[in-house]
Amino acid sequence: MQWKLFADLAERAGTKEVPVDGDADTVGAALDALLAERPALEGRVLTDDGELRDHINVLRNGTNVLVEGDGLEEQVEPGDELALFPPVSGG
Repeated sequence: MQWKLFADLAERAGTKEVPVDGDADTVGAALDALLAERPALEGRVLTDDGELRDHINVLRNGTNVLVEGDGLEEQVEPGDELALFPPVSGG
């Protein structure tokens, strides 16, 4: 299982892909593992209260778990691809 990071999140992490180490069984646990390994992401991804920022999109295998799944409680399996997207804008 690995995280794919986009835009400024990849810049802050210093890489576009981060493998998930450990026994993460939910998206939330995998996110905790990512933030523990790449603490520079925490302020961009979480609020001061430790909640996921409203504008961050979290995908599991291409599906936004915050919209079409169980949010951070979404179950994960080995081989899953997780992704974090900041807000997308453009013209």
